[in-house]
Amino acid sequence: MTTISAIKEKPLSETLEAEDGWQAKLSIGYTHRGDKTVLKHKKQLGPLAVQRPLYPEGDICHTYLLHPPGGVVGGDKLFISTIAHQDAKTLITTPGATKFYRSAGPYAYQKQQLTVESGAVLEWLPQENIYFPEANVRLDTEITVQLGGRFIGWEMHCFGRPALNEGFNKGSIVGCTQLKIGDELVLAEQLNVQGGDHHQSCAGLRDYSMLGTMMVTTSDDDLLKVVQSLLYDYQVYADDKDADRASINAGVDFDSALLAGVTLTDGVMMIRVMSHGTEPMLALFTQIWQSVRLNWFGYTPFAPRIWAT
Repeated sequence: MTTISAIKEKPLSETLEAEDGWQAKLSIGYTHRGDKTVLKHKKQLGPLAVQRPLYPEGDICHTYLLHPPGGVVGGDKLFISTIAHQDAKTLITTPGATKFYRSAGPYAYQKQQLTVESGAVLEWLPQENIYFPEANVRLDTEITVQLGGRFIGWEMHCFGRPALNEGFNKGSIVGCTQLKIGDELVLAEQLNVQGGDHHQSCAGLRDYSMLGTMMVTTSDDDLLKVVQSLLYDYQVYADDKDADRASINAGVDFDSALLAGVTLTDGVMMIRVMSHGTEPMLALFTQIWQSVRLNWFGYTPFAPRIWAT
């Protein structure tokens, strides 16, 4: 996982929000209509938008969030607000990666506020963020889940462009993720990746180019065992044929393509993954998501087709 230490000149969210620059805002709200969930509220400013909702599963509303097609550059500010009202069920994803380009100094800023009311289900499953070398980005996510609501979500971060052998040798990616269940703050994590920091690269990311975090609001020990078993099944015992499942909690190597671990604390199951590429990470997250859905709704869904394009 990324380091949690403070950066001396870390840009504050309040400062970035107040600065002049190009802005895009999107506010969307979902309501349960009886037979299905509908996108009841939509307000947008700038190129942030959503496509027409899809219903591949019947009552669950699938929505594609469209980021600026040209990517995000220093000085851009994106604000996304989503609420799933009582008993609504919605899945939100993106049709492709979000690209943050190199900057001459200014930070790009993206803030996401996600709210889940009682009885509602929000699945926040965007494709990866790609941070080009020399990108400066702050990414903040605030999640509020009322008692009786359910949330599953992930973030996948790609530092540099490994397919082109471009590492994240310069730049700054910072941010904060907070999760509240009811009125209680149960998670507060800082993202802090500094390009060119050899010690952080080796000790923090262990030279992996991708970092992923998946969270599920649950206190179900049986679901934890399912995910532990899934991680165990992914493991390739190249060096240690006698490793046991307890090693899952400390992190396990999957044929060197992945390093992953899972914990369940304070009503939140956290899966953390480091990877050399998007495909193995997305494949693992997809299987975990399908296992959660089976636990919650009693069936295994097909992955959104857009993930395969």
